[in-house]
Parts: sequence; structure tokens; C-alpha cells
Amino acid sequence: MPDFIVQWLNQNDIFTATTMLHYWDGMVTTVQLVFLSLLLGLIVAVPLAVLRTSRNPFISGPVWIYTYLFRGTPLLIQLYVIYYGVAQIEGIQETFWWEIFKEPFYPALLAFTLNTAAYTTEIIRGALAATPAGEIEAAKAYGMSWFMRLRRIVLPSAARRAVQAYSNEVIFMLHSSAIASVVTIVDLTGAARDIYSRFYAPFEAFIAVALIYMALTFTLVFVFRKLEQRLLRHLKPANG
Repeated sequence: MPDFIVQWLNQNDIFTATTMLHYWDGMVTTVQLVFLSLLLGLIVAVPLAVLRTSRNPFISGPVWIYTYLFRGTPLLIQLYVIYYGVAQIEGIQETFWWEIFKEPFYPALLAFTLNTAAYTTEIIRGALAATPAGEIEAAKAYGMSWFMRLRRIVLPSAARRAVQAYSNEVIFMLHSSAIASVVTIVDLTGAARDIYSRFYAPFEAFIAVALIYMALTFTLVFVFRKLEQRLLRHLKPANG
């Protein structure tokens, strides 16, 4: 076999091994960032959604301002403000917080968490507001307290109604995580940029990343479809 063919094959073997490893590392970073932001955002959103349904404007008003601010501005701008703004806080570089926020992963995690929490708050608030009055009256008739009604009746009922809209938010966050690379995080998009600059293969790099995002997206669609079927199984007609 001619030497130039052997050399070309060896280069492509190195190219394949390098890209696959880099894509894997980028995918792990993307999944970690998205999973943690969604988990923390959901934890924050549930109590905020309950407060958002309050008729007292002093309780629901601050939550509305927060959701309006983060839903009304681009996630990229929020990421820039947090990433560059943390370093401008006076005295922070002398505290232990600087050891955390000097790494780009954590400002990105904070920005993504606050953003998804705002959207999730409104999703859950809408589901809470749609709770049938009969369910609440029945719970009151059983002598349930407000907290027990919330825990055993209102929130489970709202979760069934919110799961479809929340699945869209999860997919949106997965796709939006691509902007993490602008603050030097080597996620999937960052890995594609590295491979493009190293091998001058823009089409191969970004098409490969697009396929990985598609695979992750369809996996999420499948998981949420199964979850929705499980939560709504009581609505299926009985057999026979």
C-alpha cells in the first residue's frame, strides 16, 4: 500500500479517536450542566409557583417581577451579566465564593438555573390555577389543612397537567445550553468548535454535534412520553 494512503488512514484514525473522546467529554459536561440546572430550577420553582398564586400582591408581586425579568431577557445576556458581573462584586475575590465562581461552570449553572426556574414557575403556576374547585372543596370537606391539601391534592394534580409543558422546557434548556461555550465551557458546541479549529472540518464537526443533540432530544421525548402515560394512566378507559 502506498505510503501516502497509510499516512492518510493513520491521520483519520487519530482524527476519529480524538473527536469521539472530545465529543464524549463535551456531552458529559452538557448533561451535567442541564441536569443540575433543571433540578435546582425545579426545586426553586415549586415554592415560587405556590407564592405566585397568592392573592396578596406583596407575596405574588416579587415572584412576578422575577419571572418577568428572566423570561423577558435573553439567556445569553443573563449568562454574560452573571459571568462577568460576579467578578465586579466588591470584596468577593477575598472570599471563598471566588473559588467557586472563578470557574465558568458555576456562573453558567446559576444563569441556567435562574432562567429555567422562572419558566418553570409559570408552568406550575398555570397548572395550580387550573386545579378543579371540586377537588379542593372535597379536600376541605375531609378536614385537610392547607399544607396537606397542597401536598396530597393540588401539587400531584398540577404535576399531571404540567408534565407536557415542562417537557418542552427541558428540551429548550438542552438546546439553550449550547451558549455555555461562549464563556469557555467545553460542552458539545465547544467541542465542535475545538474540532473545527483543529482539523478545519466545520461540516463534520457541527453535523456530528447536531446528531448528538437530536439523540439526546429524542431520548428526553421518549422519557417524558412514558412519564406522561404513567401519570395519566387513570384516564385510560378500562378494558372489557
